[in-house]
Formats: sequence, structure tokens, C-alpha cells
Amino acid sequence: MGKQFPALEKKHIKFIQAQKLFFVGTAAQDGRVNVSPKGMDSFRVLDANTVAWLNLTGSGNETSAHVQQLPRMTLMMCSFEGAPVILRMYGTATVRHQGDRDWDRHIELFPQLPGSRQVFVLKIDLVQTSCGYGVPLFDYVGDRDGLNKWAEKKGDRGIQKYWTKNNQVSLDGQPTEILERSGIEERPSKLPFF
Repeated sequence: MGKQFPALEKKHIKFIQAQKLFFVGTAAQDGRVNVSPKGMDSFRVLDANTVAWLNLTGSGNETSAHVQQLPRMTLMMCSFEGAPVILRMYGTATVRHQGDRDWDRHIELFPQLPGSRQVFVLKIDLVQTSCGYGVPLFDYVGDRDGLNKWAEKKGDRGIQKYWTKNNQVSLDGQPTEILERSGIEERPSKLPFF
């Protein structure tokens, strides 16, 4: 049976801290709905109504485009071992880019990972838990290292070229502001990562 809460309770935070995977759901006013899996020690609980997560460079940048147009976001975690639980956090999201004045305050919450692109902050207005009886059991083996190796190999300049080519607009043509809000010109020599 599903239960609803106005904020994260201690048991929810404990559950969140044990998870290795979460899912992000966003949508603009029109166009496609995006759902993305995330991992790699990229999630933080800031308080009972605020969480943040680190967005690493990927093939697209849907979440940024969606949030800047319509800031609703759903985050979901589910247990793949132990008691069956699904936890969803609903709320209003903001995106922090490298050029934003509060970038440093948010990026230092996370380990330094190559290709760090944005930090999303979600102000939670509803937490919902449900049973998760239909979620299969899996064993956690470890994090993949392919994304870090790829970003390290590309280096700052290569990541910037990748952002320029692949991350400036969503699948539906909506702007992500990745270059403008990161303080990056179209052809700078260096990205301001850390």
C-alpha cells in the first residue's frame, strides 16, 4: 500500500543512503518524457525537503532542457535486495551550471568526477513509498568505470567539444544552456571543471 509524506523521514534517508541507483524523470511542456538511470555516488540529501544530484556528461542533456522550461522532477529509488520498497520524491528542480554563482557550493558536495556537467537541486513537496513487490532481486557488484575513463581520456577540451556537439539541445530542440551557463565560449581552450 502506498504512503505519502510531506518530507523525507529518517527511515527514508537511511534507505536513500543505501541505494546505488536512482532514476530521474522530467518532461517539458511538449515533446518527449525523459527517464534516466543515475549512479556513481552522485546523490545527496541536504535536508528533509531538499536533495541534490550530480549530472555527468552523457549522450544527451534532456534533464537540463526540461527543467529550465518546466521545473518539475520526479526521482525514484527502489530496493533490489532486502525488503521491497519503492521511494519517489516529487518536486521543483533547479539546475546549477559551472558558471552559476553557487556552483562551487554545490559541486563540493560530491567527489571530483571527470565530466561533471551540472548539479540539480530538488525541493521536495511530496514523498511517496510503495511496496515494490514487482521489482526483481539483484546483487550489487560495483560501479562501472567506463564513463570516468571516457571523460578522462577526452580531457577538458574534448569534453567541451562533446558538449558543443551533443549537449546543447534536447531531442526536441530545447536549449540546455550548457555552454552559456558554464561560462564557456564556443571555442575556449579550457573548461573550468575544478
